[in-house]
Amino acid sequence: GADRAILLSERKFAGADTRATTNTLAGALRALDFDLVITGRQAIDGDTAQVGPQIEEHRDLPQVTYVNDLTFDGKKLFRIRKATEEGYQLVEVESPCVLTVLSSANKARYMSVKGITEAFSREVEIWNFDNITVDEKKLGLNGSPTRVHKSFTKGVKAGGEIYEVTAAEAADLIYHKLKEKFII
Repeated sequence: GADRAILLSERKFAGADTRATTNTLAGALRALDFDLVITGRQAIDGDTAQVGPQIEEHRDLPQVTYVNDLTFDGKKLFRIRKATEEGYQLVEVESPCVLTVLSSANKARYMSVKGITEAFSREVEIWNFDNITVDEKKLGLNGSPTRVHKSFTKGVKAGGEIYEVTAAEAADLIYHKLKEKFII
């Protein structure tokens, strides 16, 4: 459903923390006419959940975080189901806006062969520093107040299992799994 694809790639962007990353992204967004910016809730490396909200701060756009579902009225209004600690909240926001989306908001689907071949032939624009409007001192490692002193590879978890059972069967299953592991 996207009109175009843009890849931001430049040595000057390297080593960026969330602050410098959002400086770069906001600089690119200044050069675009858009209705909606969708970000994930958080990355797997820094796990900070800051990029979406920080983009909003740069652009002074309405923002909704923890988006679980959304619909669009075809004009300017998004109706959003936002996850909260107590359950869900229904909110409305006009475009342009920034949404930070949970992984549960969309079920992955496989592309058709036709879709794959069409995507393969579509152009991905590559933008560098010359395409965005940002002070170079605010980009990459130079624009990052955060410094990483040590990093490590996280261990791989074993694959989980999914059960589609009734509540009573689930309770029984949980009981037996806890007993198997000598927790109870």
